[in-house]
Amino acid sequence: MDGMMAGRPAGMDEAEWQARCDLAALYRLVAFHRMTDLIYTHISVRVPGPEHHFLINRYGVLFHEMRASDLVKIDLDGRVVEENAGSKRVNAAGFTIHSAIHMARPDLACVIHTHTADGIAVSCQDHGLLPLCQQALKFYQRLAYHDYEGIALDLAERKRLIRDLGPHKAMILRNHGLLVGGETVAEAFHNIYYLERACQTQVKALAGGAKLRLPSEEVCAHTARQFDALSREHYAFFWESCLRLIEGSGPDYRS
Repeated sequence: MDGMMAGRPAGMDEAEWQARCDLAALYRLVAFHRMTDLIYTHISVRVPGPEHHFLINRYGVLFHEMRASDLVKIDLDGRVVEENAGSKRVNAAGFTIHSAIHMARPDLACVIHTHTADGIAVSCQDHGLLPLCQQALKFYQRLAYHDYEGIALDLAERKRLIRDLGPHKAMILRNHGLLVGGETVAEAFHNIYYLERACQTQVKALAGGAKLRLPSEEVCAHTARQFDALSREHYAFFWESCLRLIEGSGPDYRS
């Protein structure tokens, strides 16, 4: 914790700085696993406190170079709420998607949106995600779908994103990509990692051309419940292990 807080700017509380460091690390991990689309996707984290502010990337900073100080604090109307606001640009489509989720789902502290080749490929398949493998079964009957409406610049789309997500923590954006949330940064990363792996597996399995074998409905439901039972402690353990993948990778993300 002392190392995490060493670069905290004067006047910023520890909770916000911790959120910034966690989010910068998450950007680096998404880059490490090649889930980026250059500057065109986004991850956000709710800032602890009653103000309903959240952090998102400064538009143009690549994920592998993200630092805590590169993140921009905005409100639910998309206004930058920190010093030097004029020099801190954010992705308008990112604001639309992320503000929708943060407005409606206070249980989801972190939201991740990706445009990976395999995620987009599955989003284009009419049947959606199939229960082909253990990673996919984490989302069995726990996955939402949202039809494509164009680049997400229309704030009116927020109510439809919220409606379609419902009570779930993961959603496939048809013809677009993947969207997940988590009660913590660690859970959100676990969700996007597993959903991406499930999509990778599905694309490869379908490309093989062989008849597919699916687990029984009973086994699918049982496996999903097993994933539901994962605790915050488990996600924290997973997260601490993942952080070792990005230690020493360029300028410290905690800066």
